[in-house]
Parts: sequence; structure tokens; C-alpha cells
Amino acid sequence: MATAARKLGARNIASRREYQPYLEAAWGLKNHWYPALFSHELPDRIVKGVTIAGHEIALRRAKGKVYSLADRCAHRGVRMSKKSMCLTDEHLTCWYHGFTYGLEDGVLKTILASPDDAQIGRVKIRTYPTYERNGIIFVFVGDENYRPIPPIEADLPIRIVDDPTGNPVGYLLDDNVFVRGIHRTGNSNWRLAVENGFDPGHVLIHYDNQIVAATGMALILGAEPMDDRAIEIIDQPDGPKGIMNMYNRLESYKPIYRNDLVNIETPGKLQYYVRTSMFVPGVLLVEHWPAANWAQYEFYVPIDDRTHEYWELIVGHCNSDDDRREAEFRYKNFFEPLGLYDFNNRDLFAREAMEDFYRDMDGWSEEQLCKTDAIVVGWRKLAARFNRGIQEPPPGHGG
Repeated sequence: MATAARKLGARNIASRREYQPYLEAAWGLKNHWYPALFSHELPDRIVKGVTIAGHEIALRRAKGKVYSLADRCAHRGVRMSKKSMCLTDEHLTCWYHGFTYGLEDGVLKTILASPDDAQIGRVKIRTYPTYERNGIIFVFVGDENYRPIPPIEADLPIRIVDDPTGNPVGYLLDDNVFVRGIHRTGNSNWRLAVENGFDPGHVLIHYDNQIVAATGMALILGAEPMDDRAIEIIDQPDGPKGIMNMYNRLESYKPIYRNDLVNIETPGKLQYYVRTSMFVPGVLLVEHWPAANWAQYEFYVPIDDRTHEYWELIVGHCNSDDDRREAEFRYKNFFEPLGLYDFNNRDLFAREAMEDFYRDMDGWSEEQLCKTDAIVVGWRKLAARFNRGIQEPPPGHGG
């Protein structure tokens, strides 16, 4: 017994070494695209502040275009998003002393009460690459001089083309797709959120959910990988890097519907196709969820080393006004209340319940993983290998 325990401990230590950079990524992965705001949250001439991987960022829209700049005035360090001051379409002005920066380059252009000051043209705050598509504003966060900036497609899930149902789900950047959702703060590290999102054993927390009860869905208690083909690594050149649960390979995954020892059985009988995958820097794709022919995207955006912004999006094909009206109805009355809130509230609860163990009790060393955690370990290795950098703690926040 002692020998077996030592061997298991040695394997765990060796495995941890393979994903050591991931263990160091408490503040997130840098030099990646992250969602910052919904488009409707940023009207013209309003400044909104977000924090992503410790970066404090001010966003403002001018003439329809979104700009992102560091959200600390170089003068006295106040966050400019605390109070919007947008005097022209070319500048962002600090509400405190009137330091005014160019939206395009972040250079100090004038000081309202000192227009001949020697600091003008010499002082600068950083800017961040920004991209807006289908109602989502994305910001590239990391090293200021990182080049070349990768296309946003490299930090999103792949476009699904191999759907066994014959109806591939919608791709987030496509034309003619319906994209709606919510985002909210989760009180756990971003890594715990990622690992909760596609863990094959965590489905238990949803077995008595309202969607399951209402549809008669045979939602499994969990899924046991049977061979190496249960997991597929996605490594597209200059494109997405991810890991996929191949639930469609019935010989490679054993779905668990019942456990006789504790007399529990999933209540529903209706079975239909669902597959999950996770992509660097932490983006989940769930195909055919919360209904057939729809997709759910989830982003786990690091805020700091203790919290993340939880983005939940519903994406589906809509080719006409009638399609959109039907999609709006389903989103308002089904997808958002029962899927994004009621169903996903359980995930939020679960990952927050892990936080103190991993933060205060050395959980990354003390965890005892089982067979269903193979894909979690696979994800850790993938993220450790394919990230573009590990985000350092901001000044004043320690190691």
C-alpha cells in the first residue's frame, strides 16, 4: 500500500511539473484577447472601466469606434473611468485635473488649466488593441510591445464542421448569428472556473436542474474516459489551441447514468448530442446547448488572483427577421432564466466553493484527482504549453 501511494505521489508530482507554468498563472494568461464589455454597455461619450488580468482599462466609444487605454491618469493616478469626461471625439480627459490624452496613441495632448505645460507631448499612457464584433468588445491584454498581435480567431473555439447531427452550431464571429448573454463576477480564481466548465465528472451538480426536469433529458451523472480517444487536442497553426471531450465517440466515453451503491439514477430518458471543448486562454464551447442547434460560449476572464468575470453567451444561426424574433423569445423566456442563471448558478456555486482550498490550503498540491480528471490534467498541460505568457502580479500585489 505504501509503495502504491508513493508511486501515485510521484506521478502527481511529475504531472504537476509538466504544467508548472499553469500553476504560476494565478493572474491569468497574457497576450491574449478577452471580452471586456457588451457593445450596448458602452454608449458614445461614456467611459467604462474594467480590470482584466490585473490591467485596469478604460474604454470609450467615439464616432462608433471603441478605444481602450490604461485607466490611470499619469498625473495623480486616479481611474479616469470613475467619471466620464469626453470633450472631443479624439481625446479622453481626466475629470480631476484635465490631463487629456489622444485616443489613438495615449499621448498627453493638453492639460486644461495648463495648455503650455512642458509635460504635454512627453507623457503617455498605454493603449490596448480593441476589436468589436456581434455585440462584444474584445481587448488584447498583455505586454505593451507584444507583436504581432494574433487574430482574434486564434483565441476562440474552432468553427465546428464535423457535427454528427448534420447541423453545426453557430460560430461567434459569423454573419447572421444571434448572440446574447450576460457577464458577472465570480469569487474564485479563473483556473477553477475553467476546470469546472468542462469537467466530465461535475455534471452531478445539475442532475435535478429545472431544464432536466422540464425536458426529460437524460443528463448523465458523469462520464468515464475509456481510452486515449476520449480526448482530442486541437492545435491549428496560428489558430485555436484547445482540448475536446469526444462524447460522440461512444466507445471512448462511458456515460454514467446510475450508481447502485448510493441508489442514485439520472431521472430523464431523452438523450441527445452534446460535446464540450476548452480553448486557450479559457473559452468553453458547449455544442447543442441549452437546446439542439444552439451553442453556449463561456469565457472565464481573470480579474485578479481571486476573482474572474464569468461571460455566458448563447449563439445560434438566424437568417431572417422571423428567426430573430423567435430567438429573442426563446432567449428571454428559456435560455437566460433557465440556462444562464438557474443552470449555471450551480457552476458558479461549485467553483466558489473550491476557492479557499486552492487559495489557502495548497489545493494544487493536495488535490486527489481521479480517472474523470484526465481531461482537466490535459487542459493544464495544454494551457502551460500554448499560452503566450504568464501574467505577472501588478506592482504592490506580491507574488
